[in-house]
Amino acid sequence: MRAHSPATIDPMSRLNPRQQEAVNYVGGPLLVLAGAGSGKTSVITRKIAHLVQNCGIQARHIVAMTFTNKAAREMKERVGSLLKGPEARGLTVSTFHNLGMNIIRKEYAALGYKPGFSIFDEGDIKALLSDIMQKEYSGDDGADEIKNYIGSWKNELIMPDQALAESRGPKEQTAAIVYLHYQRTLKAYNAVDFDDLILMPVKLFQEHPDILEKWQNRIRYLLVDEYQDTNASQYLLVKLLVGMRNQFTVVGDDDQSIYAWRGARPENLMLLKEDYPSLKVVMLEQNYRSTSRILKCANILIANNPHAFEKQLWSEMGMGDEIRVIRCRNEDAECERVALEILTEHLRTQRPYSDYAILYRGNYQAKLMELKLQHHQIPYRLSGGTSFFARQEVKDLMSYFRLLVNPDDDNAFLRVINVPRREIGSTTLEKLGNYATGRKISMYAAAGEMGLGEHLDARFTERLARFTKWMDRVRQECAQNEPIAAIRSMVMDIDYENWLRQNASNDKVADARMGNVWFLVEALKNTLERDEEGEMTIEDAIGKLVLRDMLERQQEEEDGAEGVQMMTLHASKGLEYPSVYILGVEEEILPHRSSIEADTVEEERRLAYVGITRAKRNLTMTFAAKRKQYGEIIECSPSRFLDELPPEDLIWEGQDDAPPEVKAATGNSALANMRALLKK
Repeated sequence: MRAHSPATIDPMSRLNPRQQEAVNYVGGPLLVLAGAGSGKTSVITRKIAHLVQNCGIQARHIVAMTFTNKAAREMKERVGSLLKGPEARGLTVSTFHNLGMNIIRKEYAALGYKPGFSIFDEGDIKALLSDIMQKEYSGDDGADEIKNYIGSWKNELIMPDQALAESRGPKEQTAAIVYLHYQRTLKAYNAVDFDDLILMPVKLFQEHPDILEKWQNRIRYLLVDEYQDTNASQYLLVKLLVGMRNQFTVVGDDDQSIYAWRGARPENLMLLKEDYPSLKVVMLEQNYRSTSRILKCANILIANNPHAFEKQLWSEMGMGDEIRVIRCRNEDAECERVALEILTEHLRTQRPYSDYAILYRGNYQAKLMELKLQHHQIPYRLSGGTSFFARQEVKDLMSYFRLLVNPDDDNAFLRVINVPRREIGSTTLEKLGNYATGRKISMYAAAGEMGLGEHLDARFTERLARFTKWMDRVRQECAQNEPIAAIRSMVMDIDYENWLRQNASNDKVADARMGNVWFLVEALKNTLERDEEGEMTIEDAIGKLVLRDMLERQQEEEDGAEGVQMMTLHASKGLEYPSVYILGVEEEILPHRSSIEADTVEEERRLAYVGITRAKRNLTMTFAAKRKQYGEIIECSPSRFLDELPPEDLIWEGQDDAPPEVKAATGNSALANMRALLKK
């Protein structure tokens, strides 16, 4: 088994009584409290089939929402195995943000947008905020903090005017003023950001009851997965869409709410009881993933948090092995111990490396672990790394490609107009955007119009016109001559390599980034050469690259690869592995120092609970007695969470009270075992 997905029950198998109750209940609002590994996806997918086949609700009137593309894809596939072809026609299974995007696409006119609006990603947002702050405050210090303020305001449905009126202190006030400029500029660019995909539909529905009624009539039944991860705006979007009909099922687990830093509010589960007095609650407590001992430890740990709903996970998988807690001398010994254990176990049992996962609180813990795995030639996969297509230089070049194919792509235009810098600032682009919107044309087309001179200074119109004329010439060369040669010339023309050197931390980084640029050009060349009919144009080849779903591609590569899985505890949610190692189970790491200072240890406990419940058969937790921090060696304390676990279910290793000869014998025995296995 290469990829480890959430605990699943065969779609054709029988549901347990609680699951069946959740599937059958359609008499009103329903909350399914689904513990870790309790088969919640089976409940949602079987319920969709039940609504279509037994309740007379057509699939086109059903919407199921979750938080990741991967979860939505899995859900859609499983519904597809339950419904016959035409029965599933029109069913919407998507993320919150995809649904929001579809609403905006259909209602853009009421929002004052042109069709074909752009969606700003992290890089685009940071670049725009930096530009605004350079202009307004002669520097972009604190741009990341301001970005966080804006994200929080949007999640709480606070618009710029309100943010400014309610801001306290100079920091918040500055952020609110930048927010005002930022939203105005986004609108001029015919663009939205990720948070707008929820905020704008909510505001639209609040201000246009007729549009809301249209969507309420379209969505007769709503299902929401991972409900504990919803923020204020997502909660309100669900509430508006449900309306007076109250026909919905939400599935969640308050014990797995670990995204407060992203605005998630586990209290939304409790709020349901207030907003829907007739709410029915069904508990899913049977776990199909872990041994009883692992679940016992998870239950006892999480019982230290306050609960509105009490539940106890149980399983029929047998008691299983004790949980191992290993004290290591320092972080080097900790990573060495884990690497050697996995290697020994793999050689002894022939279990694939993909059976093992190493989890940690912060990405910084991964580097040393990686080095140890590399040293012992153990293959591994690192989740949370940057995908090739998410790299800055690749996105820059892809935007040039997109603009060659489609000059009306405003987002691509905005990304490349100042890469490298052409001294065209956000004020100029805002005026260009407003002019383009008024003329109902793209920004690229507007940049070449005579009428623009009435709104912009001659030096800026000249810079814009110079850029579009140059792009037109490159496009012409691609059509008339050898397209790959024309694209290589384009990269040289803009002196992109020098631009990278100016913006990279050192020459080695710049060389690697430039290597990615030429790799992408080579990929384009290969796409053209693989065309057996010889009919593919450069536009078709670029279109193929642009349309490729980068995240899906990355996921396929990850899922198909053999190796120990390394990831943060946050990233592990929803996954499962036969053997799990949790590193750094220490005070100030897990729980994190910031949570101790802010008195938010409850969320850290939920994070530890998520880590524990990823393990199917074996769970090992490690901590270091000493650790190097900022060049100093510091003493470490075991995490309070270890004290909260039932002592009778733990085996402690590496404690100081073990006699030296026992320690030596254990070490010699491990080395002897390793040598014996390697000789086989």
